This record gives sequence, structure tokens and C-alpha cells, in this order.
Amino acid sequence: MRSTAAPAKLDKAPNKAAVRPNLAEQVYAQLKAEMNDFSLVPGDRFSEAELGQRLGVSRTPVREALFRLRNEGFLEVEPKSGWSVRPIDFNLLEQLYDLRVILELAAVAKLCTHAGPQPAELEALKDIWLVPLSDRLTDPAEVGRLDEAFHATLVLAAGNPEMARVHWDVTERIRIVRHLDFTRADRIEATYVEHAKILRAVMQRKLDQAQLLLKSHVEQSKSEVRKITLATLHEARARVMRGR
Repeated sequence: MRSTAAPAKLDKAPNKAAVRPNLAEQVYAQLKAEMNDFSLVPGDRFSEAELGQRLGVSRTPVREALFRLRNEGFLEVEPKSGWSVRPIDFNLLEQLYDLRVILELAAVAKLCTHAGPQPAELEALKDIWLVPLSDRLTDPAEVGRLDEAFHATLVLAAGNPEMARVHWDVTERIRIVRHLDFTRADRIEATYVEHAKILRAVMQRKLDQAQLLLKSHVEQSKSEVRKITLATLHEARARVMRGR
């Protein structure tokens, strides 16, 4: 299966010494973005030459980006068939969601038992999630980014940078399936309602309630992951392509 990603050209750096790392980083970022918005889905195949031609870059930065993505578990390569997007590993996703729950519950515990003033990060979240129905966003991509930021901010506000770093690594690895959650209007609405409840409970330092709400919220997202099929991903890609 060939990639149906829209043609893109990457900017070339003017400094020759910086060309390779800059372009490799750009290719890496472009491919991750295409996987996250379903332009590339599991099973899509492509060659280094095809990718280089589409992005307008040479083979060296393409290879560097591809091997980096392979090492991170997003791609696989076969000598005769070229590169492909790896199938979704549902067992791994289950483990990552379990880790995510542990980290976020720990962060909420720290926030609810902290004796000082509320972290400024929580105040900023109010302007996004505690808004009237008419002010809520409906764009799936934007809500998906805000959802990631909500959970990352809760962990960051707890004041443990290492916990925040590990949590962000988990976020990167489950992003594609989380974004599927926001291709449905009912899930967007539910996210606003659930985030508002979680945020209020945290700011009122109601630990048990905040943790129960948070765990239920993440477990609902986790249950949606179990429903994903390859057809689901192709349907998501078709919706994205129709919207362009």
C-alpha cells in the first residue's frame, strides 16, 4: 500500500554544516505529524527514494529520520519491501495507558495535598476548560492538542520534572490512538465535561473525587483504544482528506 500523504517540501537550512541534522529533524517531524493526523496509517509502505522526492530532500536526512522512527517503534523496514508503518501493538498501548494512569494519579495526589497556593498552571487551564458551551472548540485536531496539554499540565504542575518527562514520553507514544478519540463529536463534548470536573476537584483539593474522575476519564479513553481496527484508521484518514 502506498502512502497517500499530501506532497510536502521541507525548508533547507542555509548553513551547510547544519543541513543534515536540520533536514533529518524536519523529515522526522513531518512523518510523525502524518502518522498522527492519519495521512500515514499502519500498513502504509514507502521507499526512501519516494519519500525523499516527495519532501524534496536527499537520501541521508531521510535515512536518519527513518531509523530514528524505527528505533522509537513507529516504523519497520524489510530489505526487499522497504519501509512501512508498524501495526498498532495493543498490548503495548494497554501498558502505556496503565503507566499514564499511575503518573497522573500521583500528580493529582501531590496537587491536592499541597498546602501552598494553587500553581499558576491550573489557573491557565480554567480559561480553556471552564468555559461556556458556546466558547468550546469543535475542531478535532485543536481539541486533541488541548487534551494532551491538559494532562501534561496537571503532571507538570505537580512539580516533578522527571515525572513530567516520563509522562510526555508516554503521550508521544499513544498520540495517534488518542487523536482517534476526537474524530467523534460526542467524545469532544465528553472531554470538556470530564476535564471541567477533574479541574474543579483538583482546585478544591478533593483528592478522592479528583482521582476517581481522572481514572474514569483515562479508562474511558483506554476502552476506546480496544475498538480500533485498521478500517477505523482508514476511515479517519478519509475524513481528514475530505476536510482538506
